[in-house]
Amino acid sequence: MLSRFLNAFTATEVSAHCDLPCGVYDPAQAKIEAQSVKACIEKYHASDDAVFKGRAVSIKEERSDLVKHHLWVLWTDYFKPPHFEKYPQLHGLFNEATKLAGAGGTKGSTDVAVADQLLAKIDEIAEIFWETKKA
Repeated sequence: MLSRFLNAFTATEVSAHCDLPCGVYDPAQAKIEAQSVKACIEKYHASDDAVFKGRAVSIKEERSDLVKHHLWVLWTDYFKPPHFEKYPQLHGLFNEATKLAGAGGTKGSTDVAVADQLLAKIDEIAEIFWETKKA
């Protein structure tokens, strides 16, 4: 009887690709926000209205935080050790992309080239993401 009781509490190892059924993660969320960041920067440069420019900067900073959020969710919740083994550049890509969305990147800059760099990093991450979905 004791062994039956103890067996009821025996841990069973399980494996899952991601925290929820696949289909809830997508780098497109980060890309949409990064495109919004770039659009805010372009509108900022196209305006002479100080109030408008202030709003553009505020929205750009908010959207830059959302880019980081969506990237962090992919990095921490979707990608698992086997992905990082197969794609050793993945940690570096996420680090570079989140920094490009941070204070040293689009959050603290109105340089369109920085937004383009961010979009390019997200595209690199997305390419790997979609390769993992084929497996």
